[in-house]
Amino acid sequence: MFYRDERLALFIDGSNLYAAAKALGFDIDYKLLRTEFMRRGKLLRAFYYTALLENEEYSPIRPLVDWLNYNGYTMVTKPAKEFTDSMGRRKVKGNMDIELTVDAMELAPHVEHVVIFSGDGDFRPLVESLQRSGVRVSVVSTIRSQPPMIADELRRQCDNFIELEELKDVIGRPPRPDGQFDPAPRETVEQDAE
Repeated sequence: MFYRDERLALFIDGSNLYAAAKALGFDIDYKLLRTEFMRRGKLLRAFYYTALLENEEYSPIRPLVDWLNYNGYTMVTKPAKEFTDSMGRRKVKGNMDIELTVDAMELAPHVEHVVIFSGDGDFRPLVESLQRSGVRVSVVSTIRSQPPMIADELRRQCDNFIELEELKDVIGRPPRPDGQFDPAPRETVEQDAE
């Protein structure tokens, strides 16, 4: 579904991809993810979108954001908004759909293929618009979790649906027991057979 000479861009909805991978029982190795899509085509940009809590002394996502920023990803962040719902529960809101959509529309004239890492049905109109401008769109998410993490209307609209679980051996690693991000990518050590 990919052509080696096509220019492509990745748009990663960070919280959506994290939830999908967690539902499937693995963590994403972002170095391997970037390498895999560089292999599939001419990768122009890899965007990663996430909201950050600014008043927290330590944010568990900060090491990931810093690592991605120094390792070939274009980070798009904004402050998350905290509020208390009607039941008195503390909630955090940080939707990045508009930022991702604007960036994808601006980059569309410069790419042939866009890969969106999200199952959010709100992206269906974006996919349709990109397709009208001649861009092929792949969506990476999962139908193998309970419930499925991809909206049916998004899956029907895209040119190519990529099941996240099928990328597990290529871009995955076992989750850390403490749930923290390990900025050091997985490395394999081969020993000489004697």
